[in-house]
Amino acid sequence: MRNFRPSTCPVELWAESTQNRPSEATTGAGGRGAERLRALPAPGAAPRAAGPPRAALALLLAAALAPRPARPHPQCLDFKPPFRPPRGLAFCRRYAEFGCCDPSRDRALLQRFYRLSASLDERAYAACAGHLQELLCQECSPYAAHLYDAEDPSTPVRTIPGLCQDYCTQVWQSCRSIFRALSADPELIALENNMAKFCRYLSLEDTDYCFPHLLANQNLNQNLGLVTADAEGCLQLCLAEVANGLRNPVAMVHANDGTHRFFIAEQVGLVWTYLPDGSRLEKPFLNISEAVLTSPWEGDERGFLCIVFHPKFKFNGKVYVYYSVEVRYEERIRISEFRISPTDVNALDHGSERIILEIEEPASNHNGGQLLFGDDEYLYIFTGDGGMAGDPFGTFGNAQNKSALLGKVLRIDVNNNDRGPLYRIPPDNPFVRDPAARPEVYAYGVRNMWRCSFDRGDPRTKEGKGRLFCGDVGQNKYEEVDIVEKGKNYGWRAREGFSCYDKKLCTNSSLDDVLPIYAYPHKMGKSVTGGYVYRGCESPNLNGLYIFGDFMSGRLMSLKEDHATGEWQYSEICMGTGQTCMFPGLINNYYQYIISFAEDEAGELYFLSTGVPSATAPNGVVYKVVDTSRTAPPGKCQVEPSPVKVKSKRIPFVPKEKFIMKTPTPHPGLKTTTETPRRGGPDPRTPRPPAERGAGRAPALPGTRLRTGSTAAARGSAPRPGKGAEESGQRGKKQQRPGNGAVRLMRRGRRGRGRGRVEVFIDGQWGTVCDDGWSLPAAAVVCRQLGFPYAVRAAKKAEFGEGSSLRILLDDVQCSGQERTLLECSHAGVGTHNCAHEEDAGVVCSREEVTDR
Repeated sequence: MRNFRPSTCPVELWAESTQNRPSEATTGAGGRGAERLRALPAPGAAPRAAGPPRAALALLLAAALAPRPARPHPQCLDFKPPFRPPRGLAFCRRYAEFGCCDPSRDRALLQRFYRLSASLDERAYAACAGHLQELLCQECSPYAAHLYDAEDPSTPVRTIPGLCQDYCTQVWQSCRSIFRALSADPELIALENNMAKFCRYLSLEDTDYCFPHLLANQNLNQNLGLVTADAEGCLQLCLAEVANGLRNPVAMVHANDGTHRFFIAEQVGLVWTYLPDGSRLEKPFLNISEAVLTSPWEGDERGFLCIVFHPKFKFNGKVYVYYSVEVRYEERIRISEFRISPTDVNALDHGSERIILEIEEPASNHNGGQLLFGDDEYLYIFTGDGGMAGDPFGTFGNAQNKSALLGKVLRIDVNNNDRGPLYRIPPDNPFVRDPAARPEVYAYGVRNMWRCSFDRGDPRTKEGKGRLFCGDVGQNKYEEVDIVEKGKNYGWRAREGFSCYDKKLCTNSSLDDVLPIYAYPHKMGKSVTGGYVYRGCESPNLNGLYIFGDFMSGRLMSLKEDHATGEWQYSEICMGTGQTCMFPGLINNYYQYIISFAEDEAGELYFLSTGVPSATAPNGVVYKVVDTSRTAPPGKCQVEPSPVKVKSKRIPFVPKEKFIMKTPTPHPGLKTTTETPRRGGPDPRTPRPPAERGAGRAPALPGTRLRTGSTAAARGSAPRPGKGAEESGQRGKKQQRPGNGAVRLMRRGRRGRGRGRVEVFIDGQWGTVCDDGWSLPAAAVVCRQLGFPYAVRAAKKAEFGEGSSLRILLDDVQCSGQERTLLECSHAGVGTHNCAHEEDAGVVCSREEVTDR
């Protein structure tokens, strides 16, 4: 796509062949349209008899040379991002490559031009037609919302775009009459004879956007229409909240039946139906929570893990699920088939369950959890290696053992299974004729693939269609993304990412493993969540971008294939800063634990995350990914959902997340760890820290999320604490009064060095903090204030003693982890609390990274 670039040359419309010129019959020009439009002067140009438009060129040149601090925020009058018109524009050709008008709007503006110019005599037409055209065409500018003061939907739109003072003066002096034709604004008409007041009325507060100077503003026009990136190359995207209040939403799928419903599964074993209008049905689509094996512990990987609709669901009503179950004290993963209820198309028949496959799980982790149907209509099942660490099962582990179903990608045929076996083996499965292998095995050598997807292919060329992308969670050092192919070995446990894990097995010449397309170290994140190649309609700039994330660090990431080299180029994804996401309904922050990604029936991309990774915590939110740099032309992405009969009560969607207007300031990155000091067995009342899918930095809390301009892990380095940085003063010197928000740690009546009860200084007094909502992000803020680069743990229940002699100053503290003090976090208000000192909060900090491996 070519960038939108301003032109300082006179606009020469209709200079091409006559086949591009509108006829009088089609335009209703009354005899004067096309001929007059052959050579319209540029904005600011004097009549042709007066010579070249030197004044206009001088204005534009001066504007080009002047420094401009504006932050680009393209936006149309419908409050949506600009787009590339599907066909060229005949009238407002300046915006034919990128802007806010499609051909129908362009024709409407041309008709208006003809109506207004019909009242001009020859001399007035020669002097003013160019101005009239340019003023009309500002509706097509990528910055139309700014030009018409329409960024805020609640404010009235101007009738004339905002004009630069010098240009307004010039037009007022030579073509004052066109303003009355363009606008019926009584205030403007009343000022018509006072040039200074008139032009002041038409000016903009933000002079960077006034016409025509904005055409030559390099800051506003450079890379216009391309995905915005910050100075470090981090792609700036935005989000729309789609659903909330979910308990660890592990999957979101559609039925591919034309209804454009989507179905969201919770880890506890419930699946909910959402209609195209965003409402949720009160009755669950499926509820097998009594059968599902899971727990409230944070990071428990067992539970309801996936749901998929048969490709012919519209005709056979079949749905398949993947969940953990306990059978006679033995943990298993179960793949079951359900049928749609004969009386309700928005509910499954719970009595129709047929168990397709069960696999014993030797440990409670590494359960896999993905089901997909390929274009071949076979069912793909993705299992983990059985758990524990290092795949210790057998000589070479489960993943390398083709006679085991764990650590594999399986492919089975569940078509036409109403009679006979519940599934059959596809005849072209790679190990059908290998007596030492299970015939279900499609690929092997995987550790714990978490979220896989088939590429829909380029919408136009279908390039890439059918590729199978997977994120495979690593062990100690690396996370990886693979493209899975039939019969291939993906290396585990011999290899982790590109690195050898089992060195003896890694050097075995018979390994013949396939390397990942991308791997990243644990300093970036410790549990990959596979995503999708974007193939939707609404954000064309994202086409072909593989977008994925990390559960522990909360990073959003992307890969783009270089077709010349076959390599994949990495770009991080950040939330849009400044005005990037200032569009109705968009936000720029999210809960940190990225559980899964999803596509809707139209191919738009979503991800599911939570602030508390517990199967019972209702903190999950579903977000739609939006690129505001460029959208599709109006109407191109419109869908007409097939009607569906609804019997259950509809619950309207009420968004809860808010846009955060915050100009990013670089803060040192704070690394954290999720290790809990060993003190015997876990207290069943205390949620466990996430296993593998924990935090690479301070995790988000209920009510907190990644802030504007940030992904999950700050890209700066951790601050090096100075000597005695945790102390508030030096012995022998008079201590200075602490600043508001200062903190100290107390333990057994003394200052704690790196661990202790948190006390905060506010308005001249020290006080304690309650542990309601207290978690690692808040601990990270405290540790950073005290000069520690790592937060190990957020302590609760007055673990380091009660500060009973002090007031409780803060309660319900919720931080993102990047605030400078606890006062910048969300809280109930200074001195406002509903707790006692037995809930005093504490922290454990460290100068060295503590790993949980």
